[in-house]
Amino acid sequence: MPVIDITNDPEALTLTVTAEFAASVERVWDAYSTPEQLERFWGPPGWPATFTSFDHRPGGFAQYHMTSPQGEKSSGRWEFLTIDAPHRFEALDCFVDDAGEPLDGFPAMRMTYDFTETDGGTRMVCVSHFDSVEALQQVVEMGVIEGTRQAMGQLDAVLQDLREYAQGKGTRLELLDDTHVRITRLVNGPREMVWRAHMDPELTKQWMTGPDGWVMTEDIPADTVGKHYRTSWAPVGDTEGEPFGFEGDVLLIDAPRRAVTTEMMIGTDGPSTLNDLSLYEEDGATLITILIEYPDKDTRDMILATGMIDGMEAGYDRLERSVLVA
Repeated sequence: MPVIDITNDPEALTLTVTAEFAASVERVWDAYSTPEQLERFWGPPGWPATFTSFDHRPGGFAQYHMTSPQGEKSSGRWEFLTIDAPHRFEALDCFVDDAGEPLDGFPAMRMTYDFTETDGGTRMVCVSHFDSVEALQQVVEMGVIEGTRQAMGQLDAVLQDLREYAQGKGTRLELLDDTHVRITRLVNGPREMVWRAHMDPELTKQWMTGPDGWVMTEDIPADTVGKHYRTSWAPVGDTEGEPFGFEGDVLLIDAPRRAVTTEMMIGTDGPSTLNDLSLYEEDGATLITILIEYPDKDTRDMILATGMIDGMEAGYDRLERSVLVA
């Protein structure tokens, strides 16, 4: 976890975040000055950022929005005041409406980012300055401290070459908290093709079958918000097990980047999960990330104990060998 300290100082009207990274100052600066990289970590898990403009010069503006799994948006704007690459920049940060204008009743802040070399890499210190104790407290109550920890927890992956970070490591599971897990898998293939492989039933039936000995018996896809999907599997031959399936509704589609759905086992009354799929491409490879929200820890542990990750790895291996090479 990069963040080593977050200090809330009402007397000084500041919130200070200190983090350390095993990367050079130039590499960390690049992550903070390139919108395509910022999008991978600026929002916390489940609220990824999209930068719609990025004029990286003194007097220039950057505008972005973060989108929840349900499609809610929280938008912000930076006005760059000073830039001293690769060591420091200063910007005014505020919440904005759809037209990019500051929102009344929401706090603004002046941010300073300093990047210094350490023996092991880089130390980053971000100090946010507020006009009043009330403005500082409002941001804290909005969850900025935990959100910052979660968002910056994604930065280590960004600072590494994607293949170095994930290739050959299979399907990886991270327990983020009692109700959230993150699953990642790198596959060799362009994002557009990986997206199609998830959405086209003729392709999903070729790879999304889980362990050997199982087949997909039903695939009713949905690629529009509000539509209902349904997918079923069954064992074949001497394979043991009972047929099962999942169904749910599409909450968000941002092709070919992100899809959010609910998921519930067919024939049950729940509970359902929230599945947030995102795809990121770099150098011809695509990182598949699935953020899953469970209703409680017991449900999380019960589902993970079914061997879900092993089944997903078998499917992703089949995706690389049979679909993405076609």
